[in-house]
Amino acid sequence: MSLEIMRDPRVRSVQWRDLVDLHPLEVVKEVLISAPFLALSLYLAQLGFVRHWAWFIPALAVSYIFFLTGLRQVHNAFHYVIGIPRWATEWLMFVLSVVMTGSMHAVQINHLEHHKHCMDDEDVEAMSARMNWLQALTLGPRFPYMLHRRAYEIGKPRLRRWVTFELLANAVWIALVFGVFDLDILKYHVITMAVGQCFTGFFAVWTVHHHCDRSHYIARTLRSTIKRLISFNMFFHLEHHLYPAVPTCHLHQLAERLDLAAPELQSKRVF
Repeated sequence: MSLEIMRDPRVRSVQWRDLVDLHPLEVVKEVLISAPFLALSLYLAQLGFVRHWAWFIPALAVSYIFFLTGLRQVHNAFHYVIGIPRWATEWLMFVLSVVMTGSMHAVQINHLEHHKHCMDDEDVEAMSARMNWLQALTLGPRFPYMLHRRAYEIGKPRLRRWVTFELLANAVWIALVFGVFDLDILKYHVITMAVGQCFTGFFAVWTVHHHCDRSHYIARTLRSTIKRLISFNMFFHLEHHLYPAVPTCHLHQLAERLDLAAPELQSKRVF
């Protein structure tokens, strides 16, 4: 990347290779991190259907956390740094495609292009970052549509086959949920995930790239311990762009090293 920050000798001197490997327990955590939140969100939604509508408030909150942790999983999977073999990573993306609605391989194609052409005109993933916050928030279904269309335009044949496979699996799953199973909690889950996909342009892209450009700062970061825990490390985004081979669970350690080498990087914060 021909970026000023990447050419900074202080940044280039930061040790990061020891942060790439995951311990076995870390691998288990990364592979299963979203599962408890999925189960809890379905349980709370069921209480909303059978007891009182007020249960939908915590159900929606937990569904959001599930979506966030699912994004963490697929984000690591995009770069094959989740700690499992490559073939298993492909199937994990397939499973999460059905559970989260949409094709995660389509998002992967765009995300890897995003790393190559970050904030350039051809960077479709970053389209929302070039808008104001309201425009990014109201992109709605246009954002996932653009990602999927772009994936078919630029993806290699193997990846396009995965995209097609995942979209067909989504179609079958949604047909079963609304036409065969007729379970309210499954309908709730599909609808909330579809809505979540419509807001990823804001929450997953705008928040970490707004008011950034390719000339210097290409992404934003955070430093608050509480915010780091709430966001599951997902907003150490400048660190991720500098060293995408480092798994999300180790980005806070990378951030500490970068702060020692180049303290001014802290100034480009998410919030």
